[in-house]
Formats: sequence, C-alpha cells, structure tokens
Amino acid sequence: MSTPATEAEPPQVTARPAEFPRLDPRGGPAAGTTLDSLRDVPITITAELGHAVLQIADILRLGPGAVVELEEALGEPIQLTVRGVPFALGEVVVVDDHFAIRIKKLLPPRAGRAES
Repeated sequence: MSTPATEAEPPQVTARPAEFPRLDPRGGPAAGTTLDSLRDVPITITAELGHAVLQIADILRLGPGAVVELEEALGEPIQLTVRGVPFALGEVVVVDDHFAIRIKKLLPPRAGRAES
C-alpha cells in the first residue's frame, strides 16, 4: 500500500515595511535650477510652407521636375512648429543660396497647456 506523498512546506516569508530616506522639502542641488540646463537639448523645428490634397493616382504620376501647387498664396506667413505645436510665423528668405525662415511673430502659448 502506498502512502500519500507529503507536500513540502512553503518557505517562511517575513514581510516588513519598506524604509526610504527622509525627503528634504528644500530640495537638492536641482532646486531653483533654471531652464539653462536644457539649452543644449536639440529640438526639431518644422516650417510648414503649405499643403496640397492630391489623389493617389496624381501622386503616382509625380516625377523629377513635377510641380505640386500649394493652397497658400505667395507671401503668406509660414508656420513654424515644434512637435506639431505652432510657436511662430515667418517668411521664406534666401541666405547664401540656402532657403531660411525669418521669424516675424511669436505665437502665444496654447491655452490650457503648462509651459515647461
């Protein structure tokens, strides 16, 4: 006659509260730091010259030398964005044979969005 297998007892587990160092409400070395520490962080700026709506068949016919007409008129302001958020309006200029944008107006921050 076989005897039932005895189950091994689970190991003893001792739980205790976590201990964390006390926080200093005055802050550490970063307290009072300005945005100067972010000045060297690269951010991509996009200049939106305009847009066009084309059918797929029209896009497939595009090739070298093709011209896509934009909906904006010549001389209209160019919108500058960072991560899709408009921050300025400008105009296209040429500097040493390169296109550039001259900022004409800074836009106010979006309402309801905290400045960081």
